[in-house]
Amino acid sequence: MKEISPKPTGFAEAPAAPRGFAEAPVAWLPYVREGLPLQVVDDALADGRISLAELDRLALSRKTLAHRRGLGSLTPDQSDRLSRLLRIIEDTEATFGERGKAHAWLRRPTTLLDGEAPLDRLDTDIGTRQVEAILGRIGHGLGA
Repeated sequence: MKEISPKPTGFAEAPAAPRGFAEAPVAWLPYVREGLPLQVVDDALADGRISLAELDRLALSRKTLAHRRGLGSLTPDQSDRLSRLLRIIEDTEATFGERGKAHAWLRRPTTLLDGEAPLDRLDTDIGTRQVEAILGRIGHGLGA
């Protein structure tokens, strides 16, 4: 995925694959409000960051994704859910420093989340905050 400089309107001139939700989430506000391009979804799937089944369960159903392909972009609400998901995945990769370890941790059930995997909590803001708190503890070397 390529990094682009966010700008408030239009995707026509911008590269189709923005990245960096974890580094500068506020910079993506105009994109989320406008609706992210479908290339963001395609890149996340192609990258192996998320599977189609996980995307379907956490951010955007397959049927809705197929419908949005005809329209060219996601809605602001769908963009918000997707950006939250990608931000936490990027944060986890940065915390663990190794993509494989990060992805395994996201998918492994933990007692800290009542036996749920961190990824499964990313369907809500409250669950996302719980995962962020655990990542913060791990990042600071505290027992999670």
